[in-house]
Amino acid sequence: MKLKIAFLQLQPAGSIEDNMEKGVKACREAKEKGADIALFPEMWSTGYVFPHEKEGLEQNAVSLDSAYVKQFSALAAELDMAIAVTLLEKHEPKPRNTVCLFDRHGERMYRYSKVHICNFGEDDDEGVLDAGDDFCVAELDTAKGRINVGSMICYDREFPESARVLMLKGAELLLVPNACPMEINRLSQLRGRAYENQIAIATCNYPASHRGCNGHSTLFDGVIYHTETGAPRDMLVCETGEEEGIFLAELDVDLLREYRNREKCGLKNRRPELYGILTGGRK
Repeated sequence: MKLKIAFLQLQPAGSIEDNMEKGVKACREAKEKGADIALFPEMWSTGYVFPHEKEGLEQNAVSLDSAYVKQFSALAAELDMAIAVTLLEKHEPKPRNTVCLFDRHGERMYRYSKVHICNFGEDDDEGVLDAGDDFCVAELDTAKGRINVGSMICYDREFPESARVLMLKGAELLLVPNACPMEINRLSQLRGRAYENQIAIATCNYPASHRGCNGHSTLFDGVIYHTETGAPRDMLVCETGEEEGIFLAELDVDLLREYRNREKCGLKNRRPELYGILTGGRK
C-alpha cells in the first residue's frame, strides 16, 4: 500500500470564513492531484494568529459542531479523502489548539489538542490556551487500505514522550500540523522521532510568507535500513521549499510494515521498569 499525503502549505486568507474557503479549494486541488490524506498547518482556522484578551480569543474560537468543522467533514466524504484540519477550538475554561482527522467517509477519527503548549510567559505565546490531556490513535480507512494514525502539533515534537506514547498506542503514521521555522535542529528532531519509533511522520508548515514560518514541510518514512541489503538509508521522502503551495509525497506503508516486523528495535529491548523517573517514579 502506498499513500499520497498532501501538504497544504498555505498562506492564510484572513478571516475564519476566508480560511475555510481557501482550505476547501486546496483540498479539492489535493484530491485532483491524487491525495489520500490532506494535512493543514497548525490552527488553520485563524492562520495561527489569535487575540490574547479573553473576549477576542473566545470570538475567534470555533466549536466542533461549527460550520467550519462540519464543512471539512462533509468535504472529506465528498472527495473520498481523509482530511486533517486544524482550528482554534472553543473549549472551557480556555480554547485549545486542535486537529480533527476525518476519514474518507466524513467520520471524525479523533480530535487531538496540543498537549505541550508554548507557554513561555511571553505576551504572544500560547499561555492563553488550554493544553490537551491525551494522545489519540485511530485506524484510518483510506481508499488504498487501513493505517493507524496519530497526531502531534508543532512543539509536541520537542518532547520524545509524545511520539513514543503514540507508537506504543499502535500508530504507524503521525500527522503533524506546524507553525514555526523548520531549521536543521527542528528537522533533526522529527528525523529522530521517526528513527527511534520506526514511525512515519508527516509535518505541514506555513510558507515563508507567514510570519515566523519558512515552509519545509516534510515526510520521514521511518525506515532506517534497506530491507534487502541492510544498508543505512535516508528516511526523508519529501522536503518542500519555502513557497506557498500544495505538495504531495508518497508513503510506502508496506515497506514501513515490513521493516517494523523485521527490526522491532523500538519495542523489543525497552526497559520500562527503569523509566519511572519520567512519570514521577523513583528510578
